[in-house]
Amino acid sequence: MLSLRKPSADAIRRFLDSQAGFHFTYSAVGATAGTPPAGFDVDHTRVHLGQGERVFHAATAALRRWAQFQLGWVEALPTNTPLEPGAVVGVLARAIGLWWLNACRIVYVVDEMGPVARFGFAYGTLPGHVERGEERFLIEWDRGTDAVWYDILAFSQPNHILTRIGYPVVRRMQKRFGRHSSASMLKAVGSGCTASIARV
Repeated sequence: MLSLRKPSADAIRRFLDSQAGFHFTYSAVGATAGTPPAGFDVDHTRVHLGQGERVFHAATAALRRWAQFQLGWVEALPTNTPLEPGAVVGVLARAIGLWWLNACRIVYVVDEMGPVARFGFAYGTLPGHVERGEERFLIEWDRGTDAVWYDILAFSQPNHILTRIGYPVVRRMQKRFGRHSSASMLKAVGSGCTASIARV
């Protein structure tokens, strides 16, 4: 859904309701839990958030309120969308003078306590999305080293004529999202660290 003006809350709700009954637009559903499929562009961003249990819980709380999307030029709506499989969420971004509202559905949730504690989720694209693919957001706490990490893994292809034509711009925006999302998570956990971002 593209528009010259920012869509209202009612318009967003109607759009997401209209998408709720559709299937994912790609076949490798859940592949961010393993190996991304061939033929897609893959983005992997990983940043050290800090040390210890406090940082881990602050980071998981930030994911629950979609803080990784509170970037000014992109947001996830509604912000109270529960992290549970099947929930539909909109990703609203502003670029090249347009508002781009995209529909996604949560594929799976990770909530593991062990030597490495993990919390996160992945969502996949629905027909009302200008790309097709999947993105996973994960917090990891290695109890051995006490390090807490924020990890994003995504695979994607263009799914709209404008994203096909302007794919170099899309790829730059995807890289920008990784940087800005990492900075937002560092802020959310109260870290004074400068993001050291690794990409694969």
